[in-house]
Amino acid sequence: MVTDIAHVRDVRFEHHREALGVGESRPRLSWRYEGTRTVPEFVEIEVQGQNGTRHVRVRGDDHVLRAWPFAPLTSRERSAVRVRALDRWGAAGVWSAPATVEAGLLRTEDWLARMVAPPRGVDGEGGAVELRRTIDLTLPVRHARLYVTSWGVHVAHLNGVRVGEERLAPGWTSYHHRLPYRAHDITHLLGMGENLLVITLADGWYRGRLGWDAGFSRVYGERTAVLAQVEAVLQDGRSLELGTDEHWFAAPSPVVATSLYDGETRDERRGAAAWSPVEVLDAVPHALVAPTTPPVLPTEVLVPVASEVVDEGTTRYDLGQNLVGVLRMRVAGPSGATVTVRHAEVVEDGRLAVRPLRGARAIDRLVLGGQPVTWQPEFTVHGFRYADITTDHRDVRVEGVQAIVVHTDMRRTGHFECSDPELTRLWENARWSLRGNAVSVPTDCPQRDERLGWTGDIAVFAPAATTMYDCAGFLSSWLADLAAEQEENAGAPPLVVPSILGPTPPVAVWGDAAVVVPWTLYERYADVSMLRRAWASMTSWVELVRRRAGDDLIWEGDRQFGDWLDPAAPADEPAAARTDPDLVATAWFARSARLVARAATVLGRTGDARRYAALADAVAAAFRRTFTTPAGRIAGETQTAYATALAFDLLPDAAARQEAARRLVGLVEREKYRIATGFAGTPFLLDALTDTGHVQVAYRLLAETSPPSYRYQVRMGATTIWERWDSLLPDGSVNPGEMTSFNHYAYGAVADWLQRVVGGVAPLEPGYRRTAIRPLPGGDLTHARTSLLTPYGRIATHWRLDDDRYTLNAVVPTGVTAEVGLPDGTRHVVGAGDHTFTTRHRPAYPPSSTPPPGPPDATLARRTVNRSPGPVHRGRAKGQGHSAC
Repeated sequence: MVTDIAHVRDVRFEHHREALGVGESRPRLSWRYEGTRTVPEFVEIEVQGQNGTRHVRVRGDDHVLRAWPFAPLTSRERSAVRVRALDRWGAAGVWSAPATVEAGLLRTEDWLARMVAPPRGVDGEGGAVELRRTIDLTLPVRHARLYVTSWGVHVAHLNGVRVGEERLAPGWTSYHHRLPYRAHDITHLLGMGENLLVITLADGWYRGRLGWDAGFSRVYGERTAVLAQVEAVLQDGRSLELGTDEHWFAAPSPVVATSLYDGETRDERRGAAAWSPVEVLDAVPHALVAPTTPPVLPTEVLVPVASEVVDEGTTRYDLGQNLVGVLRMRVAGPSGATVTVRHAEVVEDGRLAVRPLRGARAIDRLVLGGQPVTWQPEFTVHGFRYADITTDHRDVRVEGVQAIVVHTDMRRTGHFECSDPELTRLWENARWSLRGNAVSVPTDCPQRDERLGWTGDIAVFAPAATTMYDCAGFLSSWLADLAAEQEENAGAPPLVVPSILGPTPPVAVWGDAAVVVPWTLYERYADVSMLRRAWASMTSWVELVRRRAGDDLIWEGDRQFGDWLDPAAPADEPAAARTDPDLVATAWFARSARLVARAATVLGRTGDARRYAALADAVAAAFRRTFTTPAGRIAGETQTAYATALAFDLLPDAAARQEAARRLVGLVEREKYRIATGFAGTPFLLDALTDTGHVQVAYRLLAETSPPSYRYQVRMGATTIWERWDSLLPDGSVNPGEMTSFNHYAYGAVADWLQRVVGGVAPLEPGYRRTAIRPLPGGDLTHARTSLLTPYGRIATHWRLDDDRYTLNAVVPTGVTAEVGLPDGTRHVVGAGDHTFTTRHRPAYPPSSTPPPGPPDATLARRTVNRSPGPVHRGRAKGQGHSAC
């Protein structure tokens, strides 16, 4: 009998890219199907491990994050898993490729190592220090592992060979709550005889300078330290275990100075120093955890697109792309000669524009020792497109300059392109900004004296981030820190996570990250456990806001960031937005309460679902009483006010929505299709227009080229998203405002709209198991193409217009149902396969000719004061506001 049996592909564990040293004893399994249109009724799962081979038969439709069907893994246990489909008659398909999972050290007692620190005389503060130990082997090894972490950042070398490619390990976390370790396979690096293990340690985030102005140093501790454990199984079956202890030694390294902000100096003349015994500090830290986020890795190499001599001894290199990483080069010259590298994102008046870096020097130096070297800094990264390389001796030769792009190694899942190169570039700009601001934690910017995990930025950008990369492990790890630090901050998520600012007040949008980010991850990855883990954090935030709002449920009186960086705000007052900050705060309160109610439903918390739904309804009613008229006009008459009310469904009925949409269109037209929204309103502006039938207005706004607009940035040469709509002014000069970054992903939230509306792919059920495929052509576009690797497989669309003929090609993976909408209004429900639809094209919605609105009602002009959160940042000059990126 001939059957159509699915092929199983891409077996994976939890959200790990590489399942080595995982912290889950029962890692959930996921896989995808190919080669069939139907999900198999059953599958067979095989595991091969230390206890032999086991098999289990389970239902085939449960193939995303299904429960581990075998006995729990024990520490160090390694298992290979294969899956194959079975048809209804019992015939089996081919086995998937084996996927390997290995547990880490799951119990505290598995650690014999102890934290060790360099002695105080050679602790390398400001520079880096080496710690070493020899390992003597009399037999070859079957397999070996290095488990390692640190207070500070580290890199390990075994017999002169780098152990793994991770940078800035172990990354940045709330170290007292969570200290991640990494497992490395070192089998191929160990040989018989004497082996030398060297771990180089620097301050990094743990002890180095963080923040602006004078900054914050020693946030987490006074001393850097290392925890390392080597485990090997020898050829005769015996085990070898040794860890950091009193038998390790320390000495200064050639890295004489290194800082995340200021750069790194390496002196090749520094030879071997006297080695001093380390100090054993204490037992294994209680916060030790296996990582859930991928490591920070070099992910791409770029070569300069241009170079020029700008001064005697100085050559400027243009990488053609604003990026985050370091330069690598080959250098030769006499001993004592120095090579200096300065970095910047833009050039102004023929010089590197370093003012936007504020207090970050971003300078790397190499002092030569007389021998040629290949050099790249180890313990720092920079945000830059341009680099000036200066030599102080005529005999120095610099060759082979390359840029090493560095970021958390998330798996790329999304692609977008269309017939308009500027829109394609806009999407790519958002993607590059995500890459640059995903160095261990989701940051605001990667170049200046900040680089902090501002909660508001990721609150608005998370949907876009998940259209580009698999952010599940990366963001869930960050949320664990947010929850831990929120508990210590009286229920308010800190403004930055990990927190360095001390106690911070509750602030709308920024605090709402505790609700919005876990809900986005659930929606995109179908992982209920993310909501379960975040439940206490989500409800703690909403309950705190309820108390702040009081009986009338209007959150007012607190200092807010509001619609941060509204383009009308003065350069030195980024919180001075046109939209009432109390309106913004109350709207987000209603939204978060609604999302918590939905989360409660998912988690089966029926009583909580009813309670939070009632709260959301009550807040929406309070919003209407306070900020709207029955006819649909909204206080302040701003784009952000209308977009937020429409996107958050805060209006009472269809008539009010229609009037609000009319007013919004009028405001957009009155601004001549230029954007008048800041951080809080921008992510919802295009959706508010699209969802109310004004898709052509949205396209017209997207087509605008004069500032403030999306295309203005692109036409000014942007290759990442800017912090301000006009970070670079039309004359090529840098905006005088202090908040002027050229790599800030918040406004890149538009990438989510580009995928959902232009590309036409949007989730209808978590994980895209049910998907809407409904591209809405508009403007001058003639084609667009998008693809997204979902938990269930790759969904792709390609539409094109030929005169009045519209053709849509859609790829739907096995296990997904797609609801396809065409411009003529017809609908189709399809399953897995490649589908083609052709129809005559007519715009889904005609261009708007709505007249601009008149002046706002006097009865609604109730608040005009713009509030900022006050002096929560130490050392900020009066009148400069806050770096609430």
